[in-house]
Amino acid sequence: MSEVLQLKNINKFYEEKQILNSIDLKVERGEFLTLIGPSGCGKTTTLRIIGGFEKPDSGEVIFEGKEISNLPPNERNINTVFQNYALFPHLNVFDNVAFGLRIKKIKESEIKKKVENALDLVDLAKYSNRDISRLSGGQKQRVAIARALVNEPEIILFDEPLGALDLKLRKRMQIELKNIQQEVGITFIYVTHDQEEALSMSDKIAVMNKGIIEQFGSPQRIYEEPVNAFVANFLGDSNIFRGKMVDKSKVNFLNHDYPCVDKVEPGKDVSVMLRPEYLYLSENANLKGKVERSMFKGTYYDIRVCGDDFCINVHHPENIELGTNVCVAIDADAIHVMEERTGFGELVEPGGNVRWKNI
Repeated sequence: MSEVLQLKNINKFYEEKQILNSIDLKVERGEFLTLIGPSGCGKTTTLRIIGGFEKPDSGEVIFEGKEISNLPPNERNINTVFQNYALFPHLNVFDNVAFGLRIKKIKESEIKKKVENALDLVDLAKYSNRDISRLSGGQKQRVAIARALVNEPEIILFDEPLGALDLKLRKRMQIELKNIQQEVGITFIYVTHDQEEALSMSDKIAVMNKGIIEQFGSPQRIYEEPVNAFVANFLGDSNIFRGKMVDKSKVNFLNHDYPCVDKVEPGKDVSVMLRPEYLYLSENANLKGKVERSMFKGTYYDIRVCGDDFCINVHHPENIELGTNVCVAIDADAIHVMEERTGFGELVEPGGNVRWKNI
């Protein structure tokens, strides 16, 4: 795949507050990229800069080899789908989708063909004459997607488009969006704070926090090999503890030495991440404690085990009575070692809860 978009050293301030700090990002043609992070992390501002609704204070936006920071949205071959749909209530489905094409003065015969194809893609071919007010939330979102698709842009931007939908409909729309993107081959750049959406739909994910990109890569890589505690906690459940490397393939944490797959310099202070689904309960293991919580999660129980100086969460197929003595087993491939961050300290509390402080 060839590169379709690049952000180079993008900075953005609102008054004296820095919203984006030296953002660098490369987007390949035809991929599904998700920007994810907590509220206020800068993901929507990044999207608006790509779309031309905001200008960076410094840096470059390179689209198909050309710098476009000063180009208005209507001069970029980029369309946006908003959370509130931004449909015209006085126009029916067909006319909403056709609106941009008519502005471009395309022939009506060509418009009819393009709109019908777009509506067919989003499974709304039978609704072309329906008033917008008679559509459900999911149908309105499909109209907004069709309106973006019909212009055949190089990139479509999505700003939390499924946020207003109920859970069942949102899950269905996730599948439909991914299928549409794979069928048409258009680059999708998608903003969400929903980790499940990011992991299930994306080819690449950029995890943002406080105006920077903490980590960029494939969903599997980011989930299994987060670079720090923030990423580990934001994408999925995790137990995180302070540790120190004993040698290149052994780490000490919770007063025990464990073999590990990650290779880090001996003697180095590290953070150790354990995903609860990779742990299991055993009759004989180093970590001994009592069950303090058992919560049913549908396909598993979230078991919290606490000892004298630790608490840890384990996903277990069966319920266990509170107060039961158990042992938690940790295999080498369940351990992910993260090197300490420069400029930040991770305060790891009992049970793997993480607070951040500047140091």
